Amino acid sequence: MFKDLSPNLKSSITRSITQTFEQYMSDIEWSEDKFSINDFIANWREYITTKALWYTKIPDEMKNDPTFHEDLAQRINEVIARVLGEPPSQEQIAAIQAMQEQLNSHYEYHCKAEAVYVETLLKNHLGL
Repeated sequence: MFKDLSPNLKSSITRSITQTFEQYMSDIEWSEDKFSINDFIANWREYITTKALWYTKIPDEMKNDPTFHEDLAQRINEVIARVLGEPPSQEQIAAIQAMQEQLNSHYEYHCKAEAVYVETLLKNHLGL
């Protein structure tokens, strides 16, 4: 069913998953111990029902179809895997390393989105 949506709707859904996942991970400080798929899904559900413009464009009968929910779950898994699998850029690595040397800190990061979080955290510590 997901594949039957327009490219614009699919793109909007994917973007909302990405943004909500990255925000959720930032909220829990990228802690694996604090991660809960149920909490993330609750955050995403709240986002799509209160802020996402695309949500009203999907017919109610599709929203209520279990196949659509299975497709969405698969898309969520794919997006999360893509976010977690995207390596930090060389620029991010260099910037984080320089700031960590200044602060004598040792934050770890494993993907580009987590590197954004660490970079922001370090900049805040440095007052930048």
